[in-house]
Formats: sequence, C-alpha cells, structure tokens
Amino acid sequence: MTGPRLAVRAVIVRDDRVLLVNAYPDGESDMWCLPGGGVERHTSLPDNLRREMYEETGLTVTVGAPLALNEFHAPETGFHQVDVYFRCTLEETRIAPDWHDPDGVVTRHVWASREDLATLHHKPDSLADIAFGPPGRVLYDPLEILTK
Repeated sequence: MTGPRLAVRAVIVRDDRVLLVNAYPDGESDMWCLPGGGVERHTSLPDNLRREMYEETGLTVTVGAPLALNEFHAPETGFHQVDVYFRCTLEETRIAPDWHDPDGVVTRHVWASREDLATLHHKPDSLADIAFGPPGRVLYDPLEILTK
C-alpha cells in the first residue's frame, strides 16, 4: 500500500475574488477547486506549484507562504490526497482566451467571490476561510470525503 498523494494548490485573490478551476475533463463534475496538482519527487513544493499553475492556466506566479493543509479521501476508490495551499501572486494579469491545458484536465476557470462560493460545488469545504480569512494563520482541514 502506498501513502497519500501529495498536491499543491495556489490561492490567488484579486479584486476580492479567488481563482478556481474545474479539473474534470468534459464536464464530468461541477466541482471547483484551487489550481494546482500532484507533486513530482525531487522538486520543491513551490517549483511544483509554479509548474502546475502554468500547465493548468498558462499563468506564472510568485509562490508565497503556506496557508492551509487539507486531506481528502474517496472511500469507494481508496484515493487519499494531502493538499498544501500557498498564497500566490500573479506575474501576469489574465489567462489567454485561447489557452488550453495540455493534459485536457482543466477545462474552465472562474474568479469567485466569497458569496459565489456559497453557490458553487467546491473543495475544500474551508476554501472561503483559506482564501478570505485573516492573514498570518495556517489552517488544517481534516479528512474530507471526496465526491464528484
């Protein structure tokens, strides 16, 4: 048995909105999450996050301090993932309209306000607190069940 998968996520807030992606090809799910993904061995977490951000959005970012840790699991498949969330700032201001994820995983993105999050299916459950909570704290969101 292997351990949990490790992933990194970018928390980018601009004009009181947080950048979210839909990481399910072909509209398989309506779930939104922060951009990022799996960590490659022998590469730092910030370097992994910069790579994932570019793959998923075409954006380059400066990676700041960690904001949260979250665990997910899907009991029916045995999937278990630990996400590390970092505050990031954009080095450019917008996603090119013709940009596509080369892996075809991220198909949509949205800038969501705290109020928007109340109407969107998203993970982690603590996303609003992570993105819009007071600065200087690190949150731990315990094991959440992951469903599509």
